[in-house]
Amino acid sequence: MIKIAVLVSGSGSNLQALIDANLSGKIVGVISNRPEAYALERAQKAGIATAVIEHKQYPNREAFDDVMHQQLLDWDVDLVVLAGFMRILSAKFVQAWEGKMVNIHPSLLPYYKGMHTHQRVLNTGDVFHGCTVHYVTAELDAGQALAQGVLKVNGHDNAASLASRVHVLEHVIYPQVVEWICTGAIQHTKNDVLYRGQAMLEPVQFAKF
Repeated sequence: MIKIAVLVSGSGSNLQALIDANLSGKIVGVISNRPEAYALERAQKAGIATAVIEHKQYPNREAFDDVMHQQLLDWDVDLVVLAGFMRILSAKFVQAWEGKMVNIHPSLLPYYKGMHTHQRVLNTGDVFHGCTVHYVTAELDAGQALAQGVLKVNGHDNAASLASRVHVLEHVIYPQVVEWICTGAIQHTKNDVLYRGQAMLEPVQFAKF
């Protein structure tokens, strides 16, 4: 059984979606860099081990990441899931977990990497928006895309309404991708990412118009 750790910083709505999904893998621990994160309470209610590792207590990013890395090793983790984890990870940490770490980003990557994606979509006048689950690499929001949730931007949408609608999609596609990894439907190899035994050339798309 795949052992999963979830990294959080905030309310943990995606963590809750993963808990509720009854995955084939097991969430063995949740790490937060913020002791006040409500995600920790969600984990504790589900009987999941938690660890608070405050980044402010460490002299640099690498020292913080080293402690987090050791906690993951102590839990014997196979897959790291970033769920609203508001820290840029060091290259050393990413390399250690490459092919074993996924993230969800609120845009249709490769468009709108980084922050403030909903407002940027509105400013550009795009017709479609959504979210992307991808493997984490050293380059920000640039790893292999595994799945995308796509929605149509309405004329009355603002940044807040788009964020809310995208969250709904996140809670659908993130557990699905994690389940695919747990069951081996998605596999990360040395040379490729495979989906059901075939090279994955495009992310799986879920549409909600």
